[in-house]
Amino acid sequence: MKVHLPSIGIGIGAIVAVIVVVSLFGHGIPNPMPSTTEQQGNSLDKAALQNNPSQKATLNLLIDNTSPVLGSNDAPITMIEFGDYQCFFCNKFYHTIEPDVVKNYIDTGKVRMVFKDFVIIGQDSVNAAHAAHCAQEQGKFWEYHDTLYNNWNGENTGWASSTNLLKFAKDVGLNDTQFGQCMTQSRYISTVQGSLSDAKGLGLTGTPDFFIIAPDKSITKIEGAQPFEVFDELFKSKLKS
Repeated sequence: MKVHLPSIGIGIGAIVAVIVVVSLFGHGIPNPMPSTTEQQGNSLDKAALQNNPSQKATLNLLIDNTSPVLGSNDAPITMIEFGDYQCFFCNKFYHTIEPDVVKNYIDTGKVRMVFKDFVIIGQDSVNAAHAAHCAQEQGKFWEYHDTLYNNWNGENTGWASSTNLLKFAKDVGLNDTQFGQCMTQSRYISTVQGSLSDAKGLGLTGTPDFFIIAPDKSITKIEGAQPFEVFDELFKSKLKS
């Protein structure tokens, strides 16, 4: 079982929102902290999510530097995934669990999802994450995100090389000149680095990790590529509360 444990020296004493942790599966060290409709350009509404001042630090770490929203922007539950495109278990989640989440909750308007970069495996992880944000410029973040996982071929094997990232851009119908300029100019490296810093601020130690913000603004953490039943049970309980 491959586990990624980056060296993290950033602690945060300001995290005071109530966070519930669901059990570990295929992940790093447990955190000690107590159709899909693509709506490009949507961002999470901080004012709507902030229930009280004590949640502000955690919410900022969760909803800054994200992808566009996947699903309805009015969905009552927000699901944040921290992932690395080279990660084995992130790829497992994408192929075996996410389709059921999309079918049962995102397509039905109950859950909206955003992706945050936790690039901890290698330089190709950084390049792939940046490429997805360059694809966002042309309104195709999620298509590119999906293409990355559909072409996954191990960790640090070269499948996410610069040559392949350009090929993936062409595969999803991006203007390759604009995409190439975006990559060369590193336009979104601050977003990737910011998301990485957010993950460190939350004390994350492996990928994937998920945070579920319920209608009552409570936050539940799910560690690892848990079975769909874990997400299903949590979503159902939060929708009832």
